Amino acid sequence: MPDERTERLTAQQQSAAAPASTPLASTPLASTPLASTPASTRRRGEALRAAIHAAVLAELTESGYADLTMERVADRAGAGKASLYRRWNSRAELVRDTAYHLMRDTQGVPDTGSLRGDLIAMLGQTARLLASPLGSALRALLSEMLADRVAAGELSALSLGMGRQLMSEVVERAIARGEMTADAVTDLRLDVGQALMRDRFLFRAATVDAATATDIVDQVLLPLFASPTTASPSPRNT
Repeated sequence: MPDERTERLTAQQQSAAAPASTPLASTPLASTPLASTPASTRRRGEALRAAIHAAVLAELTESGYADLTMERVADRAGAGKASLYRRWNSRAELVRDTAYHLMRDTQGVPDTGSLRGDLIAMLGQTARLLASPLGSALRALLSEMLADRVAAGELSALSLGMGRQLMSEVVERAIARGEMTADAVTDLRLDVGQALMRDRFLFRAATVDAATATDIVDQVLLPLFASPTTASPSPRNT
């Protein structure tokens, strides 16, 4: 696989050197077999970002993280490789961003009418994500990033923030329904369910499925949220 820094610089140089009047359809990138988006319909802004994220998921499904390249993603999305490198410095950043947007766009927690039902639904969504090609990519990505403390910290913060946001939504509903009290909520308790899922998947290479989610809810989360803490309730919108 080409060095990503070299590949990025090459893409940027090619973009800068290309004449402004050169039609995109006549460039080598647009003529490659994977390119399928005509120049007249090329996307911009959020439409382009969505197409790139979809291309990442398709490439991961077909080839896995080991064979993922910025060039193949660009070709599949009908985009210039330089446009990817303007947004993401590496495939690791691209996969991380794809995971964030997928979680943000698809993981609104259904209101099942009960705390237990909402918790099972939320962790079930996480289980399905981790069982997908994107989950496998995140596992490989973590291994790749262990030597980079900054990048690993960014991935951890992303996962923690999304998990806490979803759990906050669930417990706020439960408090409103009278199923639990606000003094049973702390940041640690908000984090524990998703943390157990990540630990099993990333560090123990264990299967996480609906049964795993249900066990965590019944054996860990429900007992925790039924037990008030002496600590001050934490803000639930962090």
